[in-house]
Amino acid sequence: MHDGHPPESRAGRSRRRRAGAVMVLAGLLVGVLGAPATAAPTEAPETGATAPFADEQVLYKQGDFGYACFRIPAVVRATDGTLLAFAEGRVQDCGDDEDIDLVLRRSADGGRTWGPLQVVSEGNGTTHGNPVPIVDERTGRVVLVSTHNGGEPCPNGCDRDPWVQVSDDHGATWSAAREMTEGKRPEWNFWYATGPMHGIQLEHGPHAGRLVVGASYESWDRVGAHAYGTHLLYSDDSGVTWNIGAETSYDDGTMIAQEVTVVELDDGRIYASARERGTDEGSRAYATSSDGGETWDAPFRTMPALATTDVQASLLRFGEKRILFSSPMHPGAREAMGIRSSYDEGEHFETWDEGKVFHWGPSAYSDMVRLDGDEAALMYEAGDVSPYEQIRFARFNEAYLETPDGTPPGIPGPPAPGPTTPDRSPHRNEAHVRGGAQTTDGRFGDGLALDRVDDRVEVAFDDSIDLGAKDFTLTSWIRYSETAGAHAIFWFHRVDRGTNPPALWLRAEPAGNRIRAVLAVDRFDVTVQSPSAYNDGQWHFVALQRVRGELRLLVDGVQVSSAPVPAGSVTLGKEFGLDGIHVGQRLDGADRFRGTLDEVRVYRRALTGAELDLIRERNLPIGGRLGLRLPFDHVG
Repeated sequence: MHDGHPPESRAGRSRRRRAGAVMVLAGLLVGVLGAPATAAPTEAPETGATAPFADEQVLYKQGDFGYACFRIPAVVRATDGTLLAFAEGRVQDCGDDEDIDLVLRRSADGGRTWGPLQVVSEGNGTTHGNPVPIVDERTGRVVLVSTHNGGEPCPNGCDRDPWVQVSDDHGATWSAAREMTEGKRPEWNFWYATGPMHGIQLEHGPHAGRLVVGASYESWDRVGAHAYGTHLLYSDDSGVTWNIGAETSYDDGTMIAQEVTVVELDDGRIYASARERGTDEGSRAYATSSDGGETWDAPFRTMPALATTDVQASLLRFGEKRILFSSPMHPGAREAMGIRSSYDEGEHFETWDEGKVFHWGPSAYSDMVRLDGDEAALMYEAGDVSPYEQIRFARFNEAYLETPDGTPPGIPGPPAPGPTTPDRSPHRNEAHVRGGAQTTDGRFGDGLALDRVDDRVEVAFDDSIDLGAKDFTLTSWIRYSETAGAHAIFWFHRVDRGTNPPALWLRAEPAGNRIRAVLAVDRFDVTVQSPSAYNDGQWHFVALQRVRGELRLLVDGVQVSSAPVPAGSVTLGKEFGLDGIHVGQRLDGADRFRGTLDEVRVYRRALTGAELDLIRERNLPIGGRLGLRLPFDHVG
């Protein structure tokens, strides 16, 4: 496997894009406004080709059917054409444990309309989840593999077990679940997870007819390091009995492959794609099996070019030469659900801008199913504020995958006109003063008084303040006397909407008697905080730095806190839009500052202690990768 894109594949995609552009108007009308449930593909009069088609509806949403939340979609098509859309019905909240049922809705008309909710496996206070349905095309049986907790809450790891149940009437009724004792080793004691997504039945080679499921585990002896593993389960008797197949284990943290999705390649090999949570570069890993899932050809390897965030994904065979991959497109946040294609049996996948985005907002887990003709469907978690508000079902045809998406809607436009304050850095960024904030006595000359009502300063994103994965230094003088609330000093680029994006912020928290900073990259949140709120109405010099793998907080020239910070960019995914820097409030308008700020600076390097002293003691104009300097001597 390689991370590059073959020229012929890219050229082929360009040709498809040009052909798709002829049908953009039809695609927008159907894809954006939504087609009626009975809509079908039509012939485009200009070319005679099938016009783009998409139709989306909500299958599950928070509060429906007596459940607080629904998560973990999985979907298959039975041999009689019935669609079976599974999910976890979470009784109390959206958390991963407590009382969770496995639920199902069925459609007899290709996903246009859906029947009522069925409870396939009731948790009764425990957790029944991670659905992996598989259809046996030879017998018509639908097999459902899942994971149950052993009667205990499991917020931070516990003993979990695989179970199996079957339906011989296309999902109308189900057998009682049986614990799949043959599918788990005793030492896999700290975590176990099947899928989640649909499983597959092999069509080629000596093992044709075999059912295959991906799974993962975690072991811990309560003393040493945790061991993580990924494996396949397979059945040659329509799900009656199972075997542990291809297996790999890692205990050094470099590779943690979980939530495995599988597809059969055209040569009969099994291709497995996993969510990768170790320290190796990238969030996806892959492995293949040439013997029907009994062993891996080689250990899992990461695919950095298949950029997505830390999340489950799904694979689907879509014709002889095309494999679809569904996941959020954003490389650092659970946002922009879409589909990317491989035209060379998983060797390479499209980049996000070559693929097709179905929902630009928060989104997370997904699965796909093949329908009639050139149609398929995407079942995925999505929402406006959180990814877990709904589970949606989107039918589409192949032409829809080729219609251009345009610019992501998160790209901010020009800032609204209004008063500005000069940036004395070489870049002369426009710093917009909002809410009528005015100058007052500062630490050096004037400062900016903020009223916590609507005052703040906004600086649009620019390369000059793109801190990326490099070292940085942020400094400001602050003076305030508040005893309650949270008061943002800096807020960079994004607000977490439940999607776990990179983050960087510095905030005074007098209620907690501290000044606190957070840097979030690559799934890790690093916090540093002072032992005091410094809310005595006097001027204090605050500096936040990333220095050679460490996050440091300094107040009045003294380092008050530090913590190791992993490598990673605080502007990962900037191609999806960033809001720049806000001074004196969070990006969404919360946590506004009441007090006075002065001499705000942003450096794209770590300043030395001597340089920080020169700024603190004499306010000298230290240069060298200075991206922003706001002395607040003038507003106009």
